[in-house]
Amino acid sequence: MGSDGPGRKPTVSDEEILAVFVNADDPVLMADEVAESLPIGRRAVYNRLRSLEEQGTLKSKKTGARSIVWWYSGYTTTDKES
Repeated sequence: MGSDGPGRKPTVSDEEILAVFVNADDPVLMADEVAESLPIGRRAVYNRLRSLEEQGTLKSKKTGARSIVWWYSGYTTTDKES
């Protein structure tokens, strides 16, 4: 993944994060799966997912003691087919 130079963290837009969900084969993803597609770390991805959830863009569900799954609330599988 790319880097913006020494000491500078790469930036990722909300649209880039949402594109990971739109382009994924599975509509429900874990933060690690999202992080694999972006040039930022897992903790940064988790924080951004929480922020997008607070804005009402994403939804989440706790699936275990330490597991959370996320999905894009404004996206359906029919969107991907068109």
